[in-house]
Order: sequence, then C-alpha cells, then structure tokens
Amino acid sequence: MDRRKFIAGVGTLTVGLAGCTGDSGEGTTTGSGGGSTSTGTGASTTAGGAETTAGGDETTDSAETTEEGSSGSYSVSMPPVGEVSFDGVPETWVANNGSWADMGVALGVEPPKAVWMTSRYHTRYYDEIPGVSVDKSGMQSLYDGGVSKERFYELDADVHVVDPNFLMNRFKGWEQADVDEVREEIAPFFGNSIFSRGYEWHEDYEYFTLYEAFEKLSQLFRREDRYEQFAAIHDEMQSRLSEVVPSKKSERPSVAVFWASGDQPEEFLPYLVDKGTSFKQWRDLRVNDALANTDVRNFHSSRAAVDYETLLEIDPEVLLLRGHESQTAREFQNTVVQYLKDHETASALTAVQNGDVYRGGPLYQGPITNLVLTQRAASQVYSDALGDTKLYDAEKVSSVVDGSN
Repeated sequence: MDRRKFIAGVGTLTVGLAGCTGDSGEGTTTGSGGGSTSTGTGASTTAGGAETTAGGDETTDSAETTEEGSSGSYSVSMPPVGEVSFDGVPETWVANNGSWADMGVALGVEPPKAVWMTSRYHTRYYDEIPGVSVDKSGMQSLYDGGVSKERFYELDADVHVVDPNFLMNRFKGWEQADVDEVREEIAPFFGNSIFSRGYEWHEDYEYFTLYEAFEKLSQLFRREDRYEQFAAIHDEMQSRLSEVVPSKKSERPSVAVFWASGDQPEEFLPYLVDKGTSFKQWRDLRVNDALANTDVRNFHSSRAAVDYETLLEIDPEVLLLRGHESQTAREFQNTVVQYLKDHETASALTAVQNGDVYRGGPLYQGPITNLVLTQRAASQVYSDALGDTKLYDAEKVSSVVDGSN
C-alpha cells in the first residue's frame, strides 16, 4: 500500500453549547488488562516515505514555512518513535487519551476520532471556558477489553498520537509487528505516555512535561503560536499561585490520592503524587504527599489496594478520591462523602470529620483542563488564601482556542 499523503490544512474546533454527551464517568474498572514483556518500538515510518530509527541521525526535510495550517513537508521528533515526517498537516487523528485530546482542543483543531476510553475524557471541564465545547457522541474508544488492530483500520486516521509502547505493555495482544503494520499501512505513531511515570517500560526513554508534550503537538499541527499563547497563560497562573501557596512546608496540607470506585467504595487504590501530568496541579500546589513516607506502594507498580483500617492509620488531612469526575461536587458529596460519614471506620478519618474529602482529579489532563483543575484544587486546599482570586483568564483561553486572540 502506498504511504499516505497527508492533506494540508486543519479543521477547527466546534464552538457552541458546552456539554458532556456520552460521558459515563471514569467507570468502575481500575486497569486495562495485564502487562506484557514487549520492549520499545524500533524504526518509525514517516508519512513522506522516509524511515528513521528512533534516536537515529537521519532527518527529513524541514517545513517550508511555519504559518498556521500551511502545506509543505516538515518533521517533528517524539520519543519513543523518533523523527516523523509529514507532507502536510494531518486532518484526522487518534489520541492516546484525554491529555492529548485536550491539547488538540487548545490548538483549535478538530477533536480526535478516538481516545483510549471516551468515559475518561471529561468534557465537562470545558463548561468553565466560554464558547468551548467538545461533542463526544461520535468519538470511539480504542480500548474495549483490549485494543483491536482492526479498529485502527476502521478509523483510518492521518496520525496516531499514541505511545506504541503503551499498546504493547499495558495488556497482551500487541507486538512490535502489529505496531509496524499500523504505522506502515495506515499512518505513523506520534505519542508519549506523559500521564504517569509509574511504568517500568517508560523509564527507557525521555519523559515530557505537559507543556513540553503540548509544544510537540503544536509542531505536529503547525500551531506553535497558540502553544506560545497558552504557555503565557500558564506562566501567569504560576505567578499567581506563588501568592496563594504557603512558603513553609509545614503550612501546606498533607493529602492522599486514591482511586475509589463506586458511590460506596470498600477499597482504595493508592496514587503517590509523582512526576506524571496526572498530578501536575498537586505538584504545583506543593502539597505534602501523605503516602510518601509510608509502606504503601504506588498502584501502578503494586496493583494493590488499601482498606479502611490502613487508610485510618495514614489519616491524611485531605482525602482526594479519583474515579468520580463525571459527578458534580454536590453529587460527590451526597453519595461518596455521605457514605464515608456513615461508615463505622471512615467516619473517624480526620478528612471526613473536617469536610476535606474531594474529587481527586482525572488520570488525564491537558493545558485547558489543567487550568480548570488547578483552580478547583487550589479552592479545595487553600480556600482562605485563594479567596476570589482567578488563577487564569477564561475569556483569554477562549480567544486562543477560537483563534481570535
């Protein structure tokens, strides 16, 4: 099959009534299957017909111009796939998860045709940004008890913003030959598992922060100007945070992040505040991790749960529960928190008694959702210092997304 020739030009994001069509929440599943012993990817095929090895010396023609949406061949590098070349800007794409999907929204391109799990791409956050919405009704989930190679053929996207090592290591079924086939017969891979650093297989190649990854995607879609505008908004938020976060560590709260499925959770999956983008808001708020000095291991590496007795021994000042991002704050309080208040053991927790049990945020976040989540998190743990302070300008975000800024 001839290698795909990408069509120049990028679609625009739908701007209209915000909503969360098809958002069923993060669900009750806690993983995506077993692991595999597959190793990293090898050569990466470029859209223009050149082939390079990850980290190799061969490069392709640089772009003729950096004007937004312009045509002309260009190349962008991304570990672990290496240098990837394009004959024109991709029109359709597949995103590994909501982190990358949100970056696309920020860049003003059409939403991806599919993400890992649509239920974990929470579009309700866009309600905080005037005029920005994403309709997920036609978006597909890559994962459904596994990931079918045929699904990639059906989607027929111009580029897969997916870490191929994630495909090969999160569950059995994908091997290097499958990655090579999809890359050569359909379109290249271009992705990095930025949301977590808890996987051993991810230690073998460069890790990207949220904004480093965002910059790479802006280069892919030829919208570097919008990345730069978002980076400026992010810098402003960081400056305002410095006035909210206490300088003394002893004055910052001790928090514990767990996954707690269902409205009446009986076990808790521990997530230590780590380097992944999944925890960016908590790192920026410089909270103290209540699990860091315990024997509790990160769920990514241990796959072990914590019971109520262990939770009581840890007794964090603030309890942050994941798995409830499809609920409003009120719904969460009326279900999960109320259950904890009525529970014989949980009711003795300091966080429960003081009213400091909150939704802990999603697994995936991009530049827009990070702004929204940081504002929410700051109001949870530093409400007195934050007051009515807005950490970012929602109108400015909106204008960047629609290209009017």
